[in-house]
Amino acid sequence: MSIRFAAPPKSFSARIAPAHVRAAVARADNDNEPPLSDNALLRAALRHFAEHGLAAAGHARRRAEAAYFAGDRDAYRWWLGICRTLDRRLARQLGSELAAQEVG
Repeated sequence: MSIRFAAPPKSFSARIAPAHVRAAVARADNDNEPPLSDNALLRAALRHFAEHGLAAAGHARRRAEAAYFAGDRDAYRWWLGICRTLDRRLARQLGSELAAQEVG
């Protein structure tokens, strides 16, 4: 059986506008925000992920909440950093929930 290649009608032109091509190539999709982790925090997050698997971010969030309500700000920042390394959206959500509790 032979394999045939059917090229697009105008293979020399892009399918999107040149300005959109430049914008898409200028920045990778996974470079949304600058990295927030240092090496020690990254190692701890990876170790935490190895222990807890896909539930690691949720576990780190619960530990951060417990430290926050216990008044241990250093532990809260540490666990929030681990949570942020594993799942930024979950960490942002925790921060906004705690801020809303303080206000209301």
